[in-house]
Amino acid sequence: MFTGLIEDVGKVVKLIKTGSAARLDVATGFPLEEIKPGDSIAVNGVCLTVVEKGSAQLSFDISPETIDCTTFNRTRPGQPVNLERALRLGDRMGGHIVSGHVDCVATIVERREVSSNHVFSFRLPGRFTRYVIEKGSITIEGISLTVNSVSDDVFSVNIIPHTIEHTTLQYKKPGDEVNIETDIIGKYIERLMSGQKDGLDNGVTMELLAKSGFL
Repeated sequence: MFTGLIEDVGKVVKLIKTGSAARLDVATGFPLEEIKPGDSIAVNGVCLTVVEKGSAQLSFDISPETIDCTTFNRTRPGQPVNLERALRLGDRMGGHIVSGHVDCVATIVERREVSSNHVFSFRLPGRFTRYVIEKGSITIEGISLTVNSVSDDVFSVNIIPHTIEHTTLQYKKPGDEVNIETDIIGKYIERLMSGQKDGLDNGVTMELLAKSGFL
């Protein structure tokens, strides 16, 4: 589990494909004495498991499913990547609940500067638009952000100077692709609401949501 607050911008050392899977090596400024094989690290928003560590880099195995559903199939050596270590019990929850399970890849359709801030617009696959709401949370390349506006399959976010300077968004331009994780709460509610349709005995109803304080 993560919060979407980027701790370090690392750099891809190499990505070696082995069939439909891959091994990824990333150089990082993390204190590696605090990291061990088996730990979870979000790399551009994708939860990966450390399988090996060197003097200044970490290695991860990437499954075929992850290759297919993320931008890793276009990753190149030297590319900067956003890094976040897993949330520890008792840490402040500064962003929002991020699972590190990417839903889809979106494309940047516009980037413009407004009063030293940067407004990005993204187009994402239509079936995921129902999870994106104005003023709701979304994860882009592992970064916890607030949705400014939504129109059909395009949504926009406002990026403050600090976030631009400390993440890979500073390098992004129209046409680039990014990893997207929509808000997990909306997906859980949708699944629970469909309980009766799927043959489950106790689907969540609007009445139950109201009684539980969600409405």
